[in-house]
Amino acid sequence: MSTPYPFTAVVGQTDLRLALLLNAVSPAVGGVLVRGEKGTAKSTAVRALSALLPQVDVIPGCRFSCAPAAPDPACPDGPHEAGPAAARPARMVELPVGASEDRLVGALDIERALAEGVKAFEPGLLADAHRGILYVDEVNLLHDHLIDLLLDAAAMGASYVEREGVSVRHAARFLLVGTMNPEEGELRPQLLDRFGLTVEVAASREPAQRVEVVRRRLAYEDDPAAFATRWAGDEHDVRARVVAARALLPQVRLGDASLLQIAATCAGFEVDGMRADIVMARTATALAAWAGRTDVRKEDVRQAALLALPHRRRRNPFDAPGLDEDKLDEILDRFPDEEPENEPDPEPEGPDDSGPDDGGPEDGGPDGGGGGVPPQGGPEAPEAPETPETPETPDTQDDPAPSAPDAPEAPAPQPASQEGAAPEQAAVRAAEPFRTKMLSVPGLGEGASGRRSRARTAHGRTTGAQRPRGHLTKLHLAATVQAAAPHQKARGRTGRGLVVRKDDLRQATREGREGNLVLFVVDASGSMAARQRMSAVKGAVLSLLLDAYQRRDKVGLITFRGAAAELALPPTSSVDAAAARLEQLPTGGRTPLAAGLLKAHEVLRIERLRDPSRRPLLVVVTDGRATSAGSTGPAGSTGGDPRELAGRSARLLQAEGVASVVVDCESGPVRLGLAGVLATDLGGPAVTLDGLRADSLAGLVKNVRTASDTHRRAA
Repeated sequence: MSTPYPFTAVVGQTDLRLALLLNAVSPAVGGVLVRGEKGTAKSTAVRALSALLPQVDVIPGCRFSCAPAAPDPACPDGPHEAGPAAARPARMVELPVGASEDRLVGALDIERALAEGVKAFEPGLLADAHRGILYVDEVNLLHDHLIDLLLDAAAMGASYVEREGVSVRHAARFLLVGTMNPEEGELRPQLLDRFGLTVEVAASREPAQRVEVVRRRLAYEDDPAAFATRWAGDEHDVRARVVAARALLPQVRLGDASLLQIAATCAGFEVDGMRADIVMARTATALAAWAGRTDVRKEDVRQAALLALPHRRRRNPFDAPGLDEDKLDEILDRFPDEEPENEPDPEPEGPDDSGPDDGGPEDGGPDGGGGGVPPQGGPEAPEAPETPETPETPDTQDDPAPSAPDAPEAPAPQPASQEGAAPEQAAVRAAEPFRTKMLSVPGLGEGASGRRSRARTAHGRTTGAQRPRGHLTKLHLAATVQAAAPHQKARGRTGRGLVVRKDDLRQATREGREGNLVLFVVDASGSMAARQRMSAVKGAVLSLLLDAYQRRDKVGLITFRGAAAELALPPTSSVDAAAARLEQLPTGGRTPLAAGLLKAHEVLRIERLRDPSRRPLLVVVTDGRATSAGSTGPAGSTGGDPRELAGRSARLLQAEGVASVVVDCESGPVRLGLAGVLATDLGGPAVTLDGLRADSLAGLVKNVRTASDTHRRAA
């Protein structure tokens, strides 16, 4: 719709609105990452923010938004002469998830550069976002090469485009705002750290507040212009308050006591690097300016920590987000607050009361919402709702309750002859994860960019050349010259130049890495139920999940026990969701290995239809025993020898070219080697739990022995 939803009409979401307003007051805070479930007004609030930003002065006709007072000396449209300035609203530029590199950084016209020798450059989204907002919806789904470009631009404040000796540079300083649903996967740590603040949002569970959300949304869709007019007064008040806070910001004093509180907080939460300290200092200063004060107080530091630290203290995707507020208070209480010299009695409330008294519903402004809205003012609101959020990752690893106490019902080798679910044993905690060996899919794929298997990609090392399909992106200069050379006489070449035509152009083909679908098939039967073994198995799978996160894979989890196999987690990019399901995995019952493999076959068939280019890697975690046929037929039929059914199921997967790895969990002095037989049927290798470690001595000896055998046969 042409009329944006008013910022002050957003119901609830106090922390979200506060974080956005603080960035409007002080862009140096560094942007906001908004994490939360779908349908929580993330995008609505971000899109409404641009209307609250003051206008920017630009040089007329400059495509790169140079400021008249300090134009960029290297601007491609420069040099700029002194002249009158033009004012325009601050832009909010949206970066689509599927955008190309050329759309983001701009494009050089290679054909004109070769034929005419001119540097024709079309600016991209980074140029449009200069001195404004760059908004990335579903930022966690952005391709890696685009994330790399964003990181470079955010770090240097400039964008560089270089191709075949032609180079363009322009300023690109923007407020980076991203939204994401954690269920769809996490962000790379490098990009995560580039966001100044983070906010976890969730839909309200208060019926009155939900009613108000629906009422306002319906009123807006019925008549957007009238709805916006109704909130125009509140919008004007908040805009004026942003301007006043910006003017006050240079006068805010950040004393030594506040700096010590900030440093102690970052050190106490073991945050990496110094960016967190700097962001906290800027955020606390912006909070004071927003409250109309010239001194930073302890409550400002506390609120700044709640916004700036949660995403920086996570060591891996399995750590629960958020801060321990009791620990935060304990750290801050060690330091006395600085005595303000002149205290101009600030306004009683923070950004949530920035003019919401329209003729509309009660508390209609940023704190909006009929009933049930807690009175959380900006800097005066230490009770920011950080803890109850992220419902999608319930107690992943931090819930030891069910795991420790169970008595030593030791081996549980093969539970009784009950077909189906034997008595379940309580879930066992996973052992500490470790760095795993590199597992990859053989061959050359064409899937989404990642870090696991070889693939033809837009980025990587050049391996050849081909005629361009559509728009030329990466010119292969040597191949282009080679294609043009035989035709020079026929084209009447004179002098030392080379006549190049469009048909001669060749595009570089490149090889990089792709992300795969890693489907885990985990044996949860009685033969795996010994506590020590199951703990090691879960630790190994957790390690592989962490490896999948780092390599940008999708993951899925199938478990089999008793009489059937279950899809515990459909393929997703959220490895922390997989870790949560793994942590709660019960064990016991017979071993329907064939049912687990056939379930994997069905899941892979469906995923192949959804995403044909993403190649699968099947990881079967088992001791290889098959003591039950399970529900293997289309109608849940059972029968036949369990081992034979498992072998046939494995050979079916091999025949379809599914790359597989068997993690052999068999232990003890006497081993049957059934996992190795299963690996042979699947056409993949078998690796022990110990051999899965990247620094495994057993794996090193095995590799050396294999190399020696190969050399001996060659000799």
